[in-house]
Amino acid sequence: MSDEAKTGVENKPATDVEPKVNLNEYSALEEKVRQALREVYDPELGMSVIELGLIRKLEFSPDSVNVTMILTTPFCPYGPALVEQVRQKTQEAAERVAKVTMGLEMWEPSMMEDQAAANWGLYY
Repeated sequence: MSDEAKTGVENKPATDVEPKVNLNEYSALEEKVRQALREVYDPELGMSVIELGLIRKLEFSPDSVNVTMILTTPFCPYGPALVEQVRQKTQEAAERVAKVTMGLEMWEPSMMEDQAAANWGLYY
């Protein structure tokens, strides 16, 4: 009698246990999240966290998404509110648990989207 028949457990290679990553699905999901985050504005600068380049990385898994973001200044008085808004918008758009991690980079104007920087008179 085989082990499977004795235990009722099928032996599968470890690679079959991990969920398959559909890159097209995650690419579309990343775009959806980025669009949602365009609604999160820095109240002092009047620009979205996307325009400012504050969203540094989005990492997706089947049941969660991790956002790495920075602030324009380490002591931004709106920092906690921005972080929570980013978490909420990401969770709504991705339809999965979202976590925000603060990155260690210092923000600089060159991180802004081209059009946003041009609106400030900056050209890179």
